[in-house]
Amino acid sequence: LGIPVYFPDPHAPQQRGTNENTNGLIREYFPKGTDLDQLTDQDICQFIETLNNRPRKVLGWKSPSEIFFGIKLRLT
Repeated sequence: LGIPVYFPDPHAPQQRGTNENTNGLIREYFPKGTDLDQLTDQDICQFIETLNNRPRKVLGWKSPSEIFFGIKLRLT
């Protein structure tokens, strides 16, 4: 596929900024101790949609959905 692979050093979260940011966002919606077995498919789909439509600095303030699909989405 011609995609470069990057392996950060162990125990170096500063090398995985986007990953660490996403982990924080997950915790924002599902705090530590949340019983994930109690979440419905609808809960999870809504969270995924919210996360994928959230603009990211690393993407030039575009959302992952905008980058992947090449269109600007507006939720009203």
